[in-house]
Amino acid sequence: MTKTESIAVFLDRDGTIIKEVGYLCCLEDMQLLPDVAGAIRMLNEKGIKAVVVSNQSGVARGIVSEDTILMIHDELQKALQRAGAFLDGIYFCPHHPEYGSQRYRKDCFCRKPNPGMLEQAAHDMNIDLGRSYLIGDTLRDMETAGNAGVTGVMVLTGYGKEEERKIQAENTKRTPRFIASDLLAAIRWVTETIEKGNNENTHR
Repeated sequence: MTKTESIAVFLDRDGTIIKEVGYLCCLEDMQLLPDVAGAIRMLNEKGIKAVVVSNQSGVARGIVSEDTILMIHDELQKALQRAGAFLDGIYFCPHHPEYGSQRYRKDCFCRKPNPGMLEQAAHDMNIDLGRSYLIGDTLRDMETAGNAGVTGVMVLTGYGKEEERKIQAENTKRTPRFIASDLLAAIRWVTETIEKGNNENTHR
């Protein structure tokens, strides 16, 4: 096993890898952000797992069905595959603590900023959370990173620019380790950081 086989980059979905449209409920509105496929392909080529973790409370709110979410994720994978990239996993939380039927209305452990989706992925794919990263466009994502023990990186796509303005007033648990213009810049920083760490370990 290489050092990168147990490392993952967790990716928020809306506003990070696809265009933020509110509650995405049809395939026609799904649009990859620029350079996303190339960024994810970089992870694939380096043997770093790429895993989406996404809150989808639109299910609990009755806006979109779980079946439609799955169809959107299937199309997302196909769009990436056409560009020579792929996701190792996609996890989503359909719950909300205040909305929906009994099945979906719950204060669950998987809804970000809780770390449930990351911990489940770590169990499923033998991921070392302590060496992994989460990239997202909100301070909620950064809080999730802190709760899961991974390094948080914020992008300025989606809600990122608006959220960046809040950082100075926030506690360190929600402060990203690095802020990048977009996913490609974020993943370049992540891969360089991993490679630097591996080189340092080699010379000890």
